[in-house]
Amino acid sequence: MTDHAVVSREEWLRARLDLLEREKALTRTRDALRDERQALPWVRIEKDYAFEGPAGRIGFGDLFEGRSQLIVQHFMFAPEWEEGCPGCSLTADHVDGARRHMEHHDVSFAAVSSAPWSRIAPFRERMGWGFRWVSSAGSYFNFDFGVSFRPEEMARGEAIYNHRACTPELEDYGGTSAFFRDRDGTIFHTYSTYARGDEAMMGIYAYLDIAPLGRNETGPNGDLGDWVRHHDRYEDAVTGRACCAGKG
Repeated sequence: MTDHAVVSREEWLRARLDLLEREKALTRTRDALRDERQALPWVRIEKDYAFEGPAGRIGFGDLFEGRSQLIVQHFMFAPEWEEGCPGCSLTADHVDGARRHMEHHDVSFAAVSSAPWSRIAPFRERMGWGFRWVSSAGSYFNFDFGVSFRPEEMARGEAIYNHRACTPELEDYGGTSAFFRDRDGTIFHTYSTYARGDEAMMGIYAYLDIAPLGRNETGPNGDLGDWVRHHDRYEDAVTGRACCAGKG
């Protein structure tokens, strides 16, 4: 048993009601922040990005699949890696259930990685995911959205990630971006979030944050890098590749 305080039901209720007021205040703050996010200005996409997937080369507009909105997961999977980032995989594990509801709400989803499709395809099959996943190899997409870094940036140890200067440890990082496609086909970039901003897409943290021991990330990284594995590797307890989660 832990050294946690144990009190009567009445004392617990008083403490719980006090916390409830702070939780309600946080909810109202989060609602106001959501409204500010929706009010952000948009940026017109001027480049004609192309991607590779199971059907060959496709354009950016094809990722919308006839819908007006698109969520892109910038999935960490560099060209020479054999498998995707465990942290990004944890996020991806949440997608297929939500995707069915997104698609009925005029929102499409796609994962995009810099690895070639020939590496993405077997890993996607291994993990059992059904969402669309394409390669941005040969395009500027990952560089333009700040999730892949050029060799000269790695050599200098200077790049921009999460809208700020950083020293990149890996050539690929993760994030999530949102886009809108007008009826005339014009595409706009509306929002991006990186690093711990991606936690909002991980429902597991909502559960862990009310569990008795919380996130319990007590290893050397102090984040999900201490415990998360690809979902088919938990029995083997194989150490995963370092992930961007928790960086700022």
